[in-house]
Amino acid sequence: MRWRLVQELATGDRRVRELVAALGEPQSLVSYHLRQLRDAGLVASRRSSHDARDTYYRLDLASCSAALSAAAAAVHPGLGSDGTALTPGSLTPGPQADGEHKPSRRVLFVCTGNSGRSPIAQALLARRAGPRVQAASAGTHPKPLHPDAVAVMRDRYRVDISGHRPVHVESLAGQPFDYVISLCDKAREACPDFAGAPGRVHWSLPDPASGEGGLAGYAAFERTASELDDRIQFLLPVLAVP
Repeated sequence: MRWRLVQELATGDRRVRELVAALGEPQSLVSYHLRQLRDAGLVASRRSSHDARDTYYRLDLASCSAALSAAAAAVHPGLGSDGTALTPGSLTPGPQADGEHKPSRRVLFVCTGNSGRSPIAQALLARRAGPRVQAASAGTHPKPLHPDAVAVMRDRYRVDISGHRPVHVESLAGQPFDYVISLCDKAREACPDFAGAPGRVHWSLPDPASGEGGLAGYAAFERTASELDDRIQFLLPVLAVP
């Protein structure tokens, strides 16, 4: 049961009712096993910013990687002993043969304002994947780029996003994407359908501009960028980006 929950949460953040529907099990049983995974530090939760009666659960992939590595080393000292065997990069296919064409992936990040979370995610994916992935971002209600988003990306990642201009998500709905990743609960509900039925993923992140999650100002954006960078590291193997 817990393994099935881990597999479901590995594809994106979920609410309890979505997990109940996916697993076809009673809510009481799903909630019990979610609590066990939370107590083990493998799953985290936060209240939805769209509807506070909802809670989103997410898989802590870094903790899972460490736990799997420790389990492998417990079986045999030659398995995962250096901590690299189960890192995100090790799950990526090896280099392609000369002359083999590798099409680039297109990923769209969506939040409400396209002023903080989504431009940060766009820049971080572009930084890690380079030209192999075309990263874009948009908002359901665009507003000017937040200065703390610019400052954090400049200070922590040496990336300049000051030239970013907010884009309305509706203007991109006709374009083909491989994945559309919503970064806030409100944007998930308002996100339109896209041409070609891309993979839809939800990452439930608090709004750093509003003080959700207990931090405000620069510190809130710093935490947001750090969580996005962690998630993007684990997104690269899904995109098959070496």
